Amino acid sequence: MEEMKETRRNFIVKLLMGGSAFAGLLVSIPFVGALIEPLLGKKNEVWRVIGPVDDFKVGETKLVNFENADPLPWSGVTDKTAAWLRRSSENEFIAFSVNCTHLGCPVRYINDAGLFLCPCHGGVYNNDGSNAAGPPPIPLPRYKARINNNKVEILTSPIPITTLGEEAS
Repeated sequence: MEEMKETRRNFIVKLLMGGSAFAGLLVSIPFVGALIEPLLGKKNEVWRVIGPVDDFKVGETKLVNFENADPLPWSGVTDKTAAWLRRSSENEFIAFSVNCTHLGCPVRYINDAGLFLCPCHGGVYNNDGSNAAGPPPIPLPRYKARINNNKVEILTSPIPITTLGEEAS
């Protein structure tokens, strides 16, 4: 009888260990996918129309909303994102990410000061997106922007922004 209890106990231990290993495997799949995806070179980038060129004045910085590059059918409003778009000349636009590079909080643009401010930890960025003060480790990421058929377009990428390229004209 004692031998029977030990066998049952061993079976239950093995069953629990196997179930735990299976659960651990399931939980690790998204992490492994996130690590492997950049190695595959797959970039899901899409040009999104922001609006007519005439809607933006030279020197003006506006918050614009658009759909990110990898929306999912069930994501609802979470597939929406935004950027700060500045028309720097007649034929040139610069688009900055709205997310602070410290912890991802949304930055706001103060037109009178010409600064981007992060409310979470006091991060400050200059008009060109470079660091001015606070904890952000790198400048604000930029989206590529262009004019196509008299419309402003932004090259979107999966969130978080993965293209830190310069603006395109």
